Amino acid sequence: MKTIIVPVDFSQQSEYALEVASSLAKRHGSEIIVLHMLELNYAMISSSEAYHPEQTVFLLKVAEKRLGEFLQKDYLKDLTVTPVIKHYKVFSEVNEVAENHKADLIVMGSHGTDGLQEIFIGSNAERVVRNAEVPVIVVKKPRPGFKVDTFVFACDFKEETLPAFNKAKAFAEKLRAEFKVVYINTPGDHFLSDGDMNQQISKFLDMAKTSILVDKYCDYSVERGVLNYCESIQADLVGIPTHGRKGISHFFMGSIGEDIANHSPIPVITFKL
Repeated sequence: MKTIIVPVDFSQQSEYALEVASSLAKRHGSEIIVLHMLELNYAMISSSEAYHPEQTVFLLKVAEKRLGEFLQKDYLKDLTVTPVIKHYKVFSEVNEVAENHKADLIVMGSHGTDGLQEIFIGSNAERVVRNAEVPVIVVKKPRPGFKVDTFVFACDFKEETLPAFNKAKAFAEKLRAEFKVVYINTPGDHFLSDGDMNQQISKFLDMAKTSILVDKYCDYSVERGVLNYCESIQADLVGIPTHGRKGISHFFMGSIGEDIANHSPIPVITFKL
C-alpha cells in the first residue's frame, strides 16, 4: 500500500481519519496525501467581478498556514506527508488526485449519525464514496493505533458483486488481515433455505475461483445482521460494495450499505462494483 489520500476539513472527524491513515502508513510504509478543498467555486476564482487574484492568493496562503498547523501531530512524525490544496470543492477531484498519485486507499471522517438524523447520507463522505474508484474507509470515532486483524466483507453473493468481492479479498491480503465473508439470511422475501444458500454461495465462489469459507448469519435485517456479526467476532473493519451511481447513490441491496455506514461503530470500507 504505497499511497493513502486523506481529505480534511479541519474537523475532529478529519483528525480521526488522519490518525487511522497514519497507523496504516506506519505498518505499510505508505505516503499520506492530505487533501484540503477550499470553499471557493470556479466563478469566484475566474470572474473579474468576484475575487481579485490577490484575494484568491491570500485565501490560499491562509489555507496553507492552517493546513500546516493541522498537520503538526505527533503521530505523523517520521511519515511522508504531502499537503495538497484544491481551489474549490469538486468531489470527483478526490478521485482524480487518487488516480494522479496512484493511491491505493482514501480515508476520511464522517459524523455518522446524530440522534435520528442520518449525517452520512448527502455528506462529504457519501460524495467521495460515490465518485471514488479506489476503496474508501469511513471513520467516525477515534481509533488510535488502528490495526486490522479481522476484516469482514458483507456480500449478497450475486454476480454483480464479484468485482467488489475480488477487490476486498485483495485488500485483506495487503493488510495481512483475516478475511471473513458473511451472508446475512433474513426472514421474509429474501429468506433462503440452507440448500439455496449453499448453492448460491458455491456458484459465486466458483466464479471468483476461490474456496474461501463463508459464514452464514441469521437476523431480522441485513443491517442488524452485519453489525451484530461484526460485534460477535470483534471485527476491526467491515467492507461493503457500492454501485457509486451519480445522483441518488444506492449501495448493495438498496440503502442497506448506507445504513451500515451510518450505524457501524467500527470503520467501514467501500468497494465500487
